[in-house]
Amino acid sequence: MPESGVSRAQQAHITDIDPGTGLPGGPVASPPRPAATTAARRTGLLVTLVLGGLTALPPLSMDMYLPALPAVTDALHAPASTVQLTLTACLTGMALGQVVVGPMSDRWGRRRPLLLGMIIYVFATAICVFAPTVELLIGFRLLQGLAGAAGIVIARAVVRDMYDGMEMARFFSTLMLISGVAPVIAPVIGGQVLRITDWRGIFAVLTVVGILLTLVVWKWLKETLPAEERHTGGIGDALRTMRGLLADRVFTGYMIAGSLAFAALFAYVSASPFVVQEIYGASPQTFSLLFGINSVGLIAVGQINGKILVGRISLDKALGFGLCVIVLAATALLLMTSGVFGDVGLVPVASGLFVLMSAMGLAMPNTNAQALMRTKHAAGSASALLGTSSFLIGAIASPLVGIAGEATAVPMAVVQLVCAVGAMACFLGLCRPWQQVAGRP
Repeated sequence: MPESGVSRAQQAHITDIDPGTGLPGGPVASPPRPAATTAARRTGLLVTLVLGGLTALPPLSMDMYLPALPAVTDALHAPASTVQLTLTACLTGMALGQVVVGPMSDRWGRRRPLLLGMIIYVFATAICVFAPTVELLIGFRLLQGLAGAAGIVIARAVVRDMYDGMEMARFFSTLMLISGVAPVIAPVIGGQVLRITDWRGIFAVLTVVGILLTLVVWKWLKETLPAEERHTGGIGDALRTMRGLLADRVFTGYMIAGSLAFAALFAYVSASPFVVQEIYGASPQTFSLLFGINSVGLIAVGQINGKILVGRISLDKALGFGLCVIVLAATALLLMTSGVFGDVGLVPVASGLFVLMSAMGLAMPNTNAQALMRTKHAAGSASALLGTSSFLIGAIASPLVGIAGEATAVPMAVVQLVCAVGAMACFLGLCRPWQQVAGRP
């Protein structure tokens, strides 16, 4: 696939490429016409926004709900550890759903599985509005995650269809900017919704968002996988493809390293409502503000990665530096929350969380880009494995942060440190970036 960032499918259907943007412009042999270039840029921007919306939906579904966790605990008369399973169920659904949707998109194209998943997502989210018990809420959060997985896996596969090399890494950083807005505004919106209604109103808002995004996908997201490039095999063929991907030591290393980094992030997502509000006494609005600040840090570092670092230093160097920072931040958080420095208060802990979250802007886009660069032949299946691994490990980490109750943040810090060290070990032990520099696989 060419470094211009244009897929084989695009080349088959267009005859003119703008060499400066990699988008449709004028004839190849002559400079692009201004009108055509403008239309191409609008099309590229529209696709970027649609894919950003699809990748933003999962964090929107989870983060908007975070300020309501203590309220759900009271309303449904359930312990905090049980209510946290509503997050675990959603993550588990997103993990398992990607295993199904990824190979489906390689066989039937990107549009049809995506639209089906979005319709089921809207249905499941609407049912959550009326859930009378925590058990029913957990069940429909699982279905919500299963359906929402379509947006995650197919968005990554579409990027792989359209881009390659450094262009793909840059596009993932751009997606992080767009999808990163969701964690910034979601807790704020959730906190404001709680001012005028209860936690059920949050799911009503998510239902409306799902409907709007489904309509946008139906109208504007075109098919990016040509019929001649689709896999024709059944389940057995899909399983063999995934087995072949997992046999690639380097791909597996990036996959597990990225998944463990994601688990460290989700340990924060799952525990922070109780840590910030219950342990440190902050209001839902203060929690939302702190969560938004941390998300801004992630977005900013992601943009530094995509706009400045990519093309100037290797992706592995940026990734390795990001993982080092995550390990150091998790170590500092464990020391602070375990009382080594005495009662440090909310500000130092929030600062440590900010550094950890910001470093994810180096770890997450670069692990995805490096892994997908090795999977030109099966982007849907590779994307499914990346997502499934991330969400399964995140689902395991989620209940562990509350294992010691609501009065301590030590379990959160322990989970983060174990995941961060594990991510670094996989990166060094399986990816072996020094060998890749030397030209060995």
